Amino acid sequence: MLRWAGNPSARKIARATIKPPKESIPWTPKNPNSQFHKALHISYPNQADRAHARKLGVSPGGDVEIHGLGAKWGWIGAKHRLTDWTDGCIAAVTNEEIDEIYPQIKVGTPVEIRP
Repeated sequence: MLRWAGNPSARKIARATIKPPKESIPWTPKNPNSQFHKALHISYPNQADRAHARKLGVSPGGDVEIHGLGAKWGWIGAKHRLTDWTDGCIAAVTNEEIDEIYPQIKVGTPVEIRP
């Protein structure tokens, strides 16, 4: 289980509803060459989320991931958890942790997001 980094409701997740989506969301294609080492991306917002945001005149958010630290910051390791630097991603983990998680997640596997 991973926790939200910082305050996602104010940034990337569901800006239109001001809370994370409640339904299960599938993982979309993985990024093995992310600037953050490796990244797992979720398919949010969906068409309904975008329509709801449009109706409210706000951004639905998006670009939500679990990712590593990347080459530039990998040396920090677990100390990165001392501050929120992800701009609203689900979680940033060390490069070693994402190397362990990454092969276990299949594209299309549903992920449940809880506040």
